[in-house]
Amino acid sequence: MSKKMKISYLINLIGVILLYLAMTFVFDNGVLGAKTTYITGIAIIAMMTIIIVCSLNLLTGYMGEFSLGHAGFMSTGAFSSAAVTIAMLEAHIALPTLLYFIIAILVGGLFSALMGFVVGIPALRLRGDYLAIVTVAFAEIVRVAFTNFPITGGGKTLSGIPKVSDYHYIFWVTVICVTLMYMYIRSRFGRAVIAIREDYIAAAASGINVTRYKVMTFVLSAFFAGVAGGIYSHYMTAIIPTFFNFMKSSEFLTMVILGGSGSLTGSIIGAAVLASLPEALRDFSIYRMLIYSVVLVIVMIFKPSGIFGTWEFSLPRIIFKLFGKKEAKGGAAK
Repeated sequence: MSKKMKISYLINLIGVILLYLAMTFVFDNGVLGAKTTYITGIAIIAMMTIIIVCSLNLLTGYMGEFSLGHAGFMSTGAFSSAAVTIAMLEAHIALPTLLYFIIAILVGGLFSALMGFVVGIPALRLRGDYLAIVTVAFAEIVRVAFTNFPITGGGKTLSGIPKVSDYHYIFWVTVICVTLMYMYIRSRFGRAVIAIREDYIAAAASGINVTRYKVMTFVLSAFFAGVAGGIYSHYMTAIIPTFFNFMKSSEFLTMVILGGSGSLTGSIIGAAVLASLPEALRDFSIYRMLIYSVVLVIVMIFKPSGIFGTWEFSLPRIIFKLFGKKEAKGGAAK
């Protein structure tokens, strides 16, 4: 890694730390008054949504395949992590909160990745609408199964989940997840996936193992969706299978398309805005879904590629321009 590239990464790290310190100051000191707890909850939901929307963008934006069952992978992560932590509590296994949190998200992520592997091998031999139908079927099978399994509450609310999802932990997990996804897209694996998206036949003819890279991306996407599910269940402390329905998957896909399919920046902004918009419009509860829909229609009419298209925000690029320098390919300054 070149010196200039290291400087670029250092600038990004400093920016993330400053954002974290600002959030900590606002939330821990009650700067927002009585609304502090409420706004903190919205921020947590937004960060969790950012993880799952970015993971869906790996499939939709970078691999070029539609998935309408991402809520299914979120649910497998949520219920598997909850089952493990509840079992640990019943066994009187006392652990620090941070360790509980790490176990929860890893269990959720790994179980969802396993489901992604099982589903991905046969499903990713299909393309277009057929793949979308298979992912919808998977999500519905998972939802119905969890509705009937006693261990998941059997259709009732699964409660008693330890609340270990603190916004301090969630912030850094979100940063790590988005960074890993960005690094994957920028790696040779990501370039192969983008090549498959651009021309499936040409990629296969050039020696790229299309099925292998598609399954790899599908599993990685499912893993991060499971991490988001683990965060969700251990923040809400009670979950129900009907929450993870087709409409929830459609909502995630809407966020990807609105922000920009093929832009992690777009996914971050789209997820943050659309996750908080219903709460921001709560005072207009009668009209909030109408306003929500109108915003989507306007964006699709005037910016069908999404707000950001394939553009990515770069803090180093802005700083280098301010100092009269140009950014090199890959994010470093010349």
